[in-house]
This record gives sequence, structure tokens and C-alpha cells, in this order.
Amino acid sequence: MALAKASCPVARAVDAVGDRWSLLIIRDVFDGICRFGALQRSLGLARNILTERLRTLMAQGVLETRPASDGTAYHEYALTEKGADLFAILVALRQWGEEHLFTEGEQHSVLLDVDSGRPIRRLEPLDVEGRPATYRNSYVRKVPEAVDDDDGREGQA
Repeated sequence: MALAKASCPVARAVDAVGDRWSLLIIRDVFDGICRFGALQRSLGLARNILTERLRTLMAQGVLETRPASDGTAYHEYALTEKGADLFAILVALRQWGEEHLFTEGEQHSVLLDVDSGRPIRRLEPLDVEGRPATYRNSYVRKVPEAVDDDDGREGQA
């Protein structure tokens, strides 16, 4: 079964934007890198791979093209509202990386608040009462498996 038809939202999200290049393209667009050449230089990515990832992100409705802000004939890639909603995902990945993938004192980029200049507070999922939610105090309600009427075999709807 294709992940795009999976009953799990995580599987569908990974199918849409889960490869490393797509996430790094989205990160760069958040950081203001909006032109093809600038994205290619930033990522060190082959033209054909970058072209394919950009096409996929646009087909998914994550990115769109706009006329260049400097009035030239070029175009720029911009996040759609759907793409902007990925900000928390990138922040969560960043914070996990900061905590687990750098040695103490090792320098890395830091996400800062525009007004205060201070680091963004650690993301924390909360339940409906505002209490911290973890894998220990939450669960996923699965979609029941359906029976395929054609041949009697079970499958996922």
C-alpha cells in the first residue's frame, strides 16, 4: 500500500515531506533562501535532484513559485500556508538534534526569537488540559482493518 493512502498521519506526512532533501529545502526556504541557484549552493545538491524535490513539494502544496522580489525575470520559491505549518516539525527536529547530536560545547546554529534575541523555548506537546503529553501517557487509536469484499482477505481501508 502506498503511504499516501495509509491510515496513519505520520506515514502520509513522511511520504509527502519526509526525505532529507525535502526537509532541508523547506528549512532553507524558512531561512530566506528562495531561488533555485541559492538553494543548490546551500545544499550542494545536484540540479536534477533539487528540481525533482521542488516539483514534489509544489505538487504537495508545500511550496509555490512567485515572481522574484527584486523585479527580475526569475522566480522564487515560497512556503504556502501548508508549508509554513511545517515550522514546528523543523523546530522539533532542530531541538532533538541540538540535544542528542552535538557534543557539549560544540557550536551549531541556533533558532532565536526576533524580538528578544533569545533561543526559542523547547517544544513540548500538551494534552487538552495543558499537561505534558508523552508516549507514556498517550496512545494512538488505530483505524480498524477492513475486509476486502472482492476476495475476503483483510486489508486496511
